[in-house]
Amino acid sequence: MAKVGVLTGGGDCPGLNAVISGVVRSSIHHNIEVVGIMRGWAGMLECETVKLTRNSVSGITCRGGTILHTSRTNPCKKEADMKKVIENFTKMGLDALIAIGGDDTLTVASKMYDAGLNTIGVPKTIDNDLSGTDCTFGFDTAINIAMEGIDRLHTTAESHNRVMVVELMGRHAGWIALEAGLAGGADVILLPEVSVSMDDICAIIKKRHSGGKSFSIVAVAEGFKLGGKEVLQGQEVDAFGHVKLGGIGNYIATEIEKRTGFESRVTVLGHIQRGGSPTAFDRFLGLRFGVKAVELVVKKDFGKMVAKRGNDIVAVPIKEAVAKLSTVPPELYEFAKIFFG
Repeated sequence: MAKVGVLTGGGDCPGLNAVISGVVRSSIHHNIEVVGIMRGWAGMLECETVKLTRNSVSGITCRGGTILHTSRTNPCKKEADMKKVIENFTKMGLDALIAIGGDDTLTVASKMYDAGLNTIGVPKTIDNDLSGTDCTFGFDTAINIAMEGIDRLHTTAESHNRVMVVELMGRHAGWIALEAGLAGGADVILLPEVSVSMDDICAIIKKRHSGGKSFSIVAVAEGFKLGGKEVLQGQEVDAFGHVKLGGIGNYIATEIEKRTGFESRVTVLGHIQRGGSPTAFDRFLGLRFGVKAVELVVKKDFGKMVAKRGNDIVAVPIKEAVAKLSTVPPELYEFAKIFFG
């Protein structure tokens, strides 16, 4: 009997458990044994596993987070760690490894494939910034949560005649801020992909207020840059070299109040955007991704990532999928600007 390992790496994301369920149920259908690798690539370094059965995944599709837990471990930083992963792959008796994660997790999976391991990738990120797939699971849940947050801020903003700045997730890509901002009726939307000055931001708000409105909503992605610089919580970096973003919302709210005289407040939705139960869309997409990943294992079509293209779930080379990020195109931001103010 073939044996497949499955791990979840990087940040947690609504829909992870649906993918795991899809992998397990499809594996049972193909008479394949499944083991869960705990805590992402950390579990591959430490041989931390759990057997996954029909009972293991019963009822998990509706649950947020991941039953396998996760980490931001990068075994490619050290040659000895890469060697350890390869050794443990054999020690566990694996025939294939399904890695569910974002750009960092899948980059590791691609490198492991180049090193000789039979890996399959499943794209996961609420930022929706992975190229090669039309969308990633978790994104739909995130934008709906963000939209509801913006909806609720409208009542406070209008009641108190305030400018409400809502800081949303999005390190390099502003898909959450764009789609949730438009759906929630934000008056200004700020993305990592587009440079907008404080003068321009304040001009939009002043024009809106002079036109009879007494409140405004500003949606800003955490990776938005002012003067070409990101606002950081500190200088520390994670295992993949990422700095910890945070604080752009506070800065913008302070500057708006200083420059316009309009009382301003900030709300940071943070991890609320990726917590809790996934939407029906993300559950269904996760299940489809999990089943497709096992189909690729059966076909021995390794080094591939499952992807959504139109209504189909297809396979694309992992290396191509992580070669560049999927960011908001300029023409889509121009469309969004129609609704500013």
